Amino acid sequence: MVEQAKRGSERAFERLVRRHIDAAHAVAQRLVDDGADAEDVVQDGFIRALERLEDCREPERFRAWLLTIIRNHAHNVRKRERLRRGEPLDGMFKSDLPSPILETERSEAGERIAAAMEELTELQRQVVQLHDFEGLKHAEIGAKLGISSGASRFNLHAARKKLRGLLSDLDPVEERRDAPGSET
Repeated sequence: MVEQAKRGSERAFERLVRRHIDAAHAVAQRLVDDGADAEDVVQDGFIRALERLEDCREPERFRAWLLTIIRNHAHNVRKRERLRRGEPLDGMFKSDLPSPILETERSEAGERIAAAMEELTELQRQVVQLHDFEGLKHAEIGAKLGISSGASRFNLHAARKKLRGLLSDLDPVEERRDAPGSET
């Protein structure tokens, strides 16, 4: 029937509609709240199927192909209805990019951290860089800087303490600790 419908047989397409209309209705009803909208989805789905019949490359899978068209159209109708009612679109406009406000805050925090790093001794800056940013272990830092691993630990501890003091307003742990009702 699909091949006949592709060649222009209206009768073959009518038989396809009759054969698959119940399944199309069931899918549309399940996806669209309103019965009239479900009817429209089915009708539009069959029209799209007729217009795109050449795209159905596997005639034996016509039903699955048709129901995919119905599902996609039902999802579009549902999105349109949500917009009309003002409901959220389930993250449709979510972006992996940070918001401009968050970017500004991060940029300002980065500038503050860079300025605070300048307050450290050269050795403390190097130890923080190698340990916290490059992931080296204290023995590796010691070998690279010509100091003991204990000196590396000491300088890292002193640097972090100084940075915490300089950047205490940026520390979310401190904010939670100081929040009313939190336990210390």
